[in-house]
Amino acid sequence: MPSPQTFESKLAAIWPPATWQEVTTLLAVSGGADSVALMRAMLALKTRGDGRLCVAHFNHHLRGDESAADEAFVLDLCRRFDLPCEVGHAQGQVVAEGGDGLEAAARAARYEFLQQAAARFGARYVVTAHTADDQAETILHRILRGTGIGGLGGMQRLRAFGSAATLIRPLLEVRRAELVAYLDDLGQPYRFDASNQDTRLTRNRIRHELLPQLARQFNPGVVDALLRLGRLADEAQAVIEAVVEGLCQRCVVCESPQAVQIDAAALADQPRYTIRELLMATWRRQGWPMQAMGFAQWDLLAGLTSGRRGASAELPSRHMFPGSVLAEPGEGRLRLVRAPE
Repeated sequence: MPSPQTFESKLAAIWPPATWQEVTTLLAVSGGADSVALMRAMLALKTRGDGRLCVAHFNHHLRGDESAADEAFVLDLCRRFDLPCEVGHAQGQVVAEGGDGLEAAARAARYEFLQQAAARFGARYVVTAHTADDQAETILHRILRGTGIGGLGGMQRLRAFGSAATLIRPLLEVRRAELVAYLDDLGQPYRFDASNQDTRLTRNRIRHELLPQLARQFNPGVVDALLRLGRLADEAQAVIEAVVEGLCQRCVVCESPQAVQIDAAALADQPRYTIRELLMATWRRQGWPMQAMGFAQWDLLAGLTSGRRGASAELPSRHMFPGSVLAEPGEGRLRLVRAPE
């Protein structure tokens, strides 16, 4: 059985304490095994530096007295280790959602609270305890829904989080069982969320039914295989993004926050995939809404850019896309104009 120091050393190698000891770091702690293990390990590693460790806990109010007990557990744990803790509470609209909509609404509310808490604490890092198991579930979930190469990469280890903070997930290559063993060695209790067993939710069906079935009947190492796929997809996406960045600099002119002109002639020899990625990058840079843009919309827009017809439809002379973005093809160019709200 590995000693507690084994996991702590592993975390230190993944995310060296010198990186975060001098700045304020906010830990998202639900009370479950993963986040409690992360909190205890970071406390053990925080041996010097002027930075503060702070905690944020979000109460979704989805499990009545159990949710209240989770909150009380986290507050008591923070008092024990003298850590400042801020608690957020879900509003009625989150509770009212159901099924997969509940998962999405709860996630959005939690991240909005974490952003606000990070700003109030002045945190440089916001740390979540997503594990390798979570990553494998995310990748498989995206495969089932349909995704591109970028989506196959799963959750990103680092991303900007608000204006001044960075969200980091340092445990994406650590298995959940290792964290439970670490807490058992410490004699540290944690909370059990019974809703994680509710197989009406897609994520839970993947965790408790689909992945075990794949492991039993097809590949005992399915989690490792999914993680390897994610790493390869990340590497491929990095190459694609470098190409797209160069094309954006040469071919995309931002006229205003509402208008962009693309040099379509310069993209004539580019693969359709690259053109779709360029268009998505342009959308992100402009800050235009992307939620309603699916593959069919991106592919139609790529066809307008390249002047090549898709498999199922003739090219229109102009087209209104979700988010009120009008695409107007011209001689060797494509102009995108978003109507003011």
